[in-house]
Amino acid sequence: MKPFEPLGVFNAGGQGWRVFVDELIVKTRVGLYEHEHEGPQPVCIDASLRYREMPHESSDGLIDYEAWCNRVSAFLETKPHTRLLETLAIEIAALSFDEWPALDALTLTLHKPKIREGTRRLGLELDWRRANYNGWRAEVASLQAS
Repeated sequence: MKPFEPLGVFNAGGQGWRVFVDELIVKTRVGLYEHEHEGPQPVCIDASLRYREMPHESSDGLIDYEAWCNRVSAFLETKPHTRLLETLAIEIAALSFDEWPALDALTLTLHKPKIREGTRRLGLELDWRRANYNGWRAEVASLQAS
């Protein structure tokens, strides 16, 4: 065992760092049903954002949770209506990978609060690594080129 490991390889074998956001609630336009097209409704987001770089205050390699929350909120509050919650999850993931190059992986859980009586939560989860995002982005580019 080495007596000293340089900071640059601190997390070389592990999962690295995880920034988490619990219950970010943002009003946005989403839903299939007619009444959901009338105006924005709350969507609750839980996020797990993973990165490997050693944190440093002056580093651009960090995932700044306050900046992430502000950016996602601004995006969702101003975007046009989205029919599927799944599409909304992909849009949030794409935004995250586009704007935070240090992001290696993310897990997003989205649900609409109080959507169905008798349940605590109904929603979905998206779990992507950067390779998933890159594949999705290439597929979208291919479809647009056709």
